[in-house]
Amino acid sequence: MKATLKKATPNPEHSFNIHKDIGHAITSAWHYHPECELLVLKRTYGTCLIGDHVGPFKNGDVFLFGSNLPHTFRGEKKYLERNDEKIGETIVILFQNNFWGDVFLNLPEISPIVKLLNISKLGLRLKGSTRRKVAKIAEEMLHGPPARKLINLLSALELIATSKEYELISSSGFNQEVNRVDQSRINTIFEYTFNNYHQKIVLEDVAGIINMGKHSFCRYFKSKTKKTYIQFLMEVRIGNACRLLVEEDFNMAEIGYACGYNNISHFYHQFKAFTKKKPLDYRNNYLKTEALRPTE
Repeated sequence: MKATLKKATPNPEHSFNIHKDIGHAITSAWHYHPECELLVLKRTYGTCLIGDHVGPFKNGDVFLFGSNLPHTFRGEKKYLERNDEKIGETIVILFQNNFWGDVFLNLPEISPIVKLLNISKLGLRLKGSTRRKVAKIAEEMLHGPPARKLINLLSALELIATSKEYELISSSGFNQEVNRVDQSRINTIFEYTFNNYHQKIVLEDVAGIINMGKHSFCRYFKSKTKKTYIQFLMEVRIGNACRLLVEEDFNMAEIGYACGYNNISHFYHQFKAFTKKKPLDYRNNYLKTEALRPTE
C-alpha cells in the first residue's frame, strides 16, 4: 500500500497543528508524516490499518502515533454522509516530537514524555479513564487561546505517559522503510481487499492485479507485512465482524455472511482464533462494558 508523505499545513502563529475533520475528510490514503499525531475519533466506526495492524475502530477511540508511522482509517459511509450533528468527526493534533526544543526535552521532568514518544512509533491506543480525559483535553484545545493549547498538549502527553493506560498497536517487527519501497503494489492490494472482503477472494486474483503469480505474491506480501495475505484478509473480515456485533442487531449467520463467510462454522472458528472469544460472548461483553461506563 502506498504510504504517502502527508505534510501538515504550517501556521506561523502556532508551533503545532490542531484541527477537526468532518465526514469524508476523516478518510485518507495510507500515509505517514514526520509529525507525531494525537487522534480523537467521534461518531465514527470502521477499520483502521496502522503499521502492520488491522482492526476495528469505534466512536471514542483515541490514538497516539509516533513520527512516520503509516496509518489509515476507513469509516463506514453512513457516518460520513450524514447532514446532521451526528456526522462522523475527528480531532487531529499534529506536532513535531522536538517542537519544544532540545533544551526542554532534556529536562528530567520531561523524560516520561520523551520515552512515550519513542514508544508511540509503534502506535498507541489509549484505554480507561485516560482515553476519556485526553479526548476532553483535545476538545478544549480546539477553542482555547494559543498558550493554553500548548499547555493542554503537554498535559495530555504527561497524562498518557504517567498513567500508562494504553496498548501497543503495530508489532516491533514492522519495517516502515521496506513498506515505502513498494508503495503502489501494496496500496493496490489493500484497496482491493477493503473493497471486496465481503465476497469470495481467490489468491490468484489478488496476485493477478499486481501481475504476480500466486506463490511469488504470497512470498512478496509476507516479506512486506510480516504476515500472510490469508491472515491479513481474516483480520479485515473479523475486524468488520466485531463492528457489526456491537453496532447492528444482526444474528451470527448474517454477520458472517456480510463479512465474506459462507460457512458459519468457519466464521466462528476464525473469530475465536482472532479475538479469543465467541461472537456472541464478544457482543455481550461489549454491551456489559458500555453499561458500566461512567457518563461525563
